[in-house]
Amino acid sequence: MKYNFPVTRTDNPKPKPDPQNLVFGTQFTDHMFVMSYNPDQGWHGGKILPYGPIILDPSTAIFHYAQGMFEGLKAYRTAVGKVQLFRPEKNARRTTVTNERVCIPALDEDLIVEAIKAVVDVDREWVPDAEGTSLYIRPFIIATEPYLGVRPSSTFKFYIILSPVGPYYPGGIKPTKILVEDQYVRAMVGGTGFAKVGGNYAASLKAQEEAIKKGYTQVLWLDGIERQYVEEIGTSNAFFVINGEVITPPLTGTILPGITRDSVLHLLRHWGIKTTEKKFKIEEVYDAHAAGKLEEVFATGTAAVISPVGELCWKDRAITINNNEIGELSHRLYDELTAIQYGRVKDEFGWIVEV
Repeated sequence: MKYNFPVTRTDNPKPKPDPQNLVFGTQFTDHMFVMSYNPDQGWHGGKILPYGPIILDPSTAIFHYAQGMFEGLKAYRTAVGKVQLFRPEKNARRTTVTNERVCIPALDEDLIVEAIKAVVDVDREWVPDAEGTSLYIRPFIIATEPYLGVRPSSTFKFYIILSPVGPYYPGGIKPTKILVEDQYVRAMVGGTGFAKVGGNYAASLKAQEEAIKKGYTQVLWLDGIERQYVEEIGTSNAFFVINGEVITPPLTGTILPGITRDSVLHLLRHWGIKTTEKKFKIEEVYDAHAAGKLEEVFATGTAAVISPVGELCWKDRAITINNNEIGELSHRLYDELTAIQYGRVKDEFGWIVEV
């Protein structure tokens, strides 16, 4: 390893949770990674410590001006007991892009990956082995200078925490109901829609809350100017299969460059399936449905991998997609990606990093 991080092991290890009854984001492992930044030393002092509270001054910048970022990826246990990551270098690259946007000093991308590997290795017994389970990895950076004033902080902390999680679909993949959001705005060109920052998610909560009240799982975001062009589904990237062609919005600065999105595009092109990244209107989706050409809709993301959509509702016009069943292509993509992640098939693309 290029980097070596000192390890202080906990004196009070926690009991491991039942792998058959894991709830996302509620239980955390015994250790965490922490690293500091100041102008004199740069990023320094990376180490692994027992998981525990973070003590900060009430005036700390992260609380008042939200200067921070986060990432999300998973570690998977294979049938033979190996622990492996899926494309962690992509998360490191996206961290660099986000840091640049919100004035956080750059971290060496190799260091980010090595830090992830190191803390996962210390808590590797926490990687569950039940079907569909994994260890969720949450790297994040916060501004830690105590002051009130709108300017970049001079000090920061980089953390990595870990949480064992169950399958996203405990009873098997089920299509979701999605409400098309044309009132609230998630992101605009020139904003932070492409970055992994908490403000993007805070801005989405009201729309999601109202969608749930109406019986929908999530929202489909439209562009912030004309409220016509398709962008994201909730916190995931959106894909539409129309007349044999897979279409997804382009990366123009308002949507997150998802790692699962990139992997799906790679697989589709590898399989010879026509795939297009382009701007398109929600009205075009409805026209395709009326013409019998809308074959599938699905979202992609770390948590669910592939999330099929069975119903869309726009301006009180609800349409059913593929008889509210998971589509053939959605299923194929889910099976292939999860097979690679869990080591059930050969990784032909160099996506897997063993811990």
